[in-house]
Amino acid sequence: MGRRRFLETLAALVGIGITAPARAAAARMVELQRSPLAGFQYHRGEAVWPALAVGAALSLVREADNAYDARAVRVDWQGQKLGYVPRIDNAAVSHLLDAGHVLQAEIVRLCAAKNPWERVELAIFLTEGGARDHGQKSELRAVRVRPSLRELPFLRGTA
Repeated sequence: MGRRRFLETLAALVGIGITAPARAAAARMVELQRSPLAGFQYHRGEAVWPALAVGAALSLVREADNAYDARAVRVDWQGQKLGYVPRIDNAAVSHLLDAGHVLQAEIVRLCAAKNPWERVELAIFLTEGGARDHGQKSELRAVRVRPSLRELPFLRGTA
C-alpha cells in the first residue's frame, strides 16, 4: 500500500474528507485480513463449487455457541454454509462482530487444488462507519491479535 493510499484510508476512517469524492467512495471498506476457508470439505463447498466465483459476496455469521470454537465465525454463500474463518484467524473478526461492527467478505481466490485449505481464499472488510445501527457512530477499539502463522516472514513459502 502506497503512502498516499494509506493516508487516504486513514483519513476516511477518521472521517476527515481530504480525498477526492471518487477516491473517497472507494475507501469506504478497509480490508482486515485474507484467510483460507476452513472446513470447505465438510459443508456445502464441493456441492456449490461450480457456481462460486472470485468477487462473490460471502456472509459472516457469528456462532458464539459453537461447541468447538467460542470465537467461531461461519462463512455462508447465498444462504449455504461453506465453512468457517480459521480458528487461528478469527479473533479480531469475532470481536468486531460481537461489538456490532458491519463486516463484509468476498472470495478473492479459487483454486482447484486437492488440499481443501487451498480451494477458497476470502477477504474480510470493515465497512466505514461500521455500526449495525447506521444512525449510530461506530467506535473502534484496538484489538491486539497475534499474526497468522502464514504471515510470519520466516514461514513464507514453507507450506
